[in-house]
Amino acid sequence: MILPIIVRPCLFGPASERPVAPSPSWRAGESRPPGRPCPRVLAPRLQPLPRRRLLGREVAVATGARSRLLGLAGLNREEAGAGLLIPRCASVHTVGMRFELDLVFLGGEGRVLAIRAAVAPGRLAWHRGAAAVLELPATEGGESARPGP
Repeated sequence: MILPIIVRPCLFGPASERPVAPSPSWRAGESRPPGRPCPRVLAPRLQPLPRRRLLGREVAVATGARSRLLGLAGLNREEAGAGLLIPRCASVHTVGMRFELDLVFLGGEGRVLAIRAAVAPGRLAWHRGAAAVLELPATEGGESARPGP
């Protein structure tokens, strides 16, 4: 038996395939100017989360069960943004991570209790007495875990 194939036109038409204009600071085919970082694109699941300024960074705050469970798992380093704060938490896992994390364990007043630099994917980390955990994408030399200015 041969089933007919029904082809429907796209609802959005050819306008949905617009080319993306290059950034005004540099053109396609040229190298990025030195000292200018690539723009970060925050993952869609992190965009609706509330923000909080902590240790010199503006990070997303995991408020729901899904955001607390997933954390930064499954995201690319660029999509992770500055990091994720998980309140009311003393332990985290790095199952499903695509990059290393710097973990900052915070006390009840927001003071740094411990820092675990470059935690590899597939690990479990905790600190007794922690009230929150700040997940930061690890950088070379562990600089991301150090408090900012």
